[in-house]
Amino acid sequence: MKKHNFNPGPSILPQYTIDETIKAIQNFANTGLSILEVSHRSKEFDAVMDETNALFRELLSIPEGYGVIFVGGGASTQFFHVPYNLLEKKAAYLNTGEWASRAIKEAKLFGEVEVVASSEDKNFTYIPKEYKIPTDADYFHITSNNTIFGTELLEDIDSPVPLVADMSSDIFSRPVDVSKYALIYGGAQKNLAPAGLTFVIVREDVLGKVSRPLPTMVDYRTHIKNNSMFNTPPCVVVYSALMTLRWLKDLGGVKAMEKLNKTKADLLYSEIDRNKLFKGTVAKEDRSRMNVCFVMAPGYEHLEEEFLNFAKGKGMVGIKGHRSVGGFRASLYNALPLESVQALVDCMKEFEAAH
Repeated sequence: MKKHNFNPGPSILPQYTIDETIKAIQNFANTGLSILEVSHRSKEFDAVMDETNALFRELLSIPEGYGVIFVGGGASTQFFHVPYNLLEKKAAYLNTGEWASRAIKEAKLFGEVEVVASSEDKNFTYIPKEYKIPTDADYFHITSNNTIFGTELLEDIDSPVPLVADMSSDIFSRPVDVSKYALIYGGAQKNLAPAGLTFVIVREDVLGKVSRPLPTMVDYRTHIKNNSMFNTPPCVVVYSALMTLRWLKDLGGVKAMEKLNKTKADLLYSEIDRNKLFKGTVAKEDRSRMNVCFVMAPGYEHLEEEFLNFAKGKGMVGIKGHRSVGGFRASLYNALPLESVQALVDCMKEFEAAH
């Protein structure tokens, strides 16, 4: 039976990425060595790092003046790296979910934090619209896609202060005007590679302005200067990321991916809205294309476990919702094919017919 991988992260990867990584584990770049054991100082791995950096810049149309770095630690480590590097007096944050809340908590260790707006009052089921960004803030931080609650900012906002974004779960899913951001970061384990790699895109002119001394590994300039190899990078994951970037370029880049992602999301949301057994949990204008959250409709709550088992029997993997929301969550990351979304829709229709 074919499996349809809706896991929220680590999540589905392109088959090309998996196949090419397996080859490199067996014999990397005809060196006779595995990518698991090759020196990160070798010319072969230098070429991997250079191409990964170049494709990041090409696919996201990153302007001059930005550094692109690859480090470990996950996006959660960036929750304190960002204020460590940028927060001198005050930072502003938009609170749209669990990960934004965690970023706010870390930033408070370094200075004043103003939460300009929050959707916590309705369990993060919408993106706040009416808020004012303080012009005296050192930066304004957003989480562009909220994996747990299923909301997403689908357009790049204008900010009067340097804009920082956690794009862990929607990077490369749509075109991004990088020039509007001072810093973009994210974990790799949704749309890029296996877990273990974090990317940071940072405008270099915002660095070096805080008065506090910066530990070497926390200072973004360390990694920019050393092409992300001041210390040993997660070599295998970087290689997998390169394979995903090649795959994405061959498909037509982020514009083509956005079209496909919109098609996938529209297909599933249309079924949720049509099917009498299910109900969406998020304000329609703020629905995420990456993480679709839904529950059983009123009167059918008792069918939740039955549907989960039914869907599992049809090959659906990872659709159980986060405990904060309940119900179901289907993650439609870049590598998930349209046929998997159609299979889930067919499963929902079949379940409806049986009840």
